Amino acid sequence: MPRVTDTKRAWLRWYGLARWKRLRESQLAAEPLCARCLASEIVTEATVVHHRKAHKGDEALFFDPANLESICKPHHDRDGQLEDHGKTVIRYDASGWPI
Repeated sequence: MPRVTDTKRAWLRWYGLARWKRLRESQLAAEPLCARCLASEIVTEATVVHHRKAHKGDEALFFDPANLESICKPHHDRDGQLEDHGKTVIRYDASGWPI
């Protein structure tokens, strides 16, 4: 099994840094509800901080507060992962219209 120190995935260690943990807590404190659920007028606690634009190992983009959004785990596991892999995810508002 490859080690995390491989240059291709070295950014994985950034999630363990105190810098990331502070940024994550700050994001969740500022936006405690899932942004994607709120677009559909559903109130759900955000438990994950997602990178809006996939950082792909770019340290500046990884730690950029403007690139973060608070979302719930189901949205992260479903939509967030698809977006990180270049897929388009269609979201809907409370009345069922695409947004």
